[in-house]
Amino acid sequence: MTGYVYYTASTLDGFLADENDSLDWLLTQPIDDDGPFSIADLMASTGAIVMGATTYRWVADHIAASGEPWPYTDHPTFLFTHREVVPIDPSITVVAGTPAEYRGALEDAAGSKNVWVVGGGDLAAQFAESSMLDEMVVSFAPATVGSGRPLFPRAFDFELLETARNKAFVIGRYRVVGPRV
Repeated sequence: MTGYVYYTASTLDGFLADENDSLDWLLTQPIDDDGPFSIADLMASTGAIVMGATTYRWVADHIAASGEPWPYTDHPTFLFTHREVVPIDPSITVVAGTPAEYRGALEDAAGSKNVWVVGGGDLAAQFAESSMLDEMVVSFAPATVGSGRPLFPRAFDFELLETARNKAFVIGRYRVVGPRV
């Protein structure tokens, strides 16, 4: 059965990006690429990826500046947006609508593996509201930005399942319990 995992990093004050949509705070933190909750382990269990337009734009701009190719060519990526976007890689499908409208396509693309909900936080919350988010894995960095894009902008309860440390990051893996009532 396909699982949906929101795997992300956050500042200690609960932001994915600062008010200018920058992730500079993240790129300065030491991490062990082979350590607990590594991206390699995530990618091995991932069959498809979903992301929102702001996250996509940051990744696309970052790789364009570095001259690197799209990093997820081996994984079909669904870009949720209402904006006009020309994908930078053939593995990217632009979609508009709710997560529930694309559940079948996402699960077909993922096969027996998980769907990685990259972000942002609002998109992850939309997946949770559609009962399409099973877990959230958050790597908390020792940095604050004061304002910006929130980690998860809805009132939900989570159950802590596991913790680890990877160099500068404290990582929590949570089960999505449901909306706070």
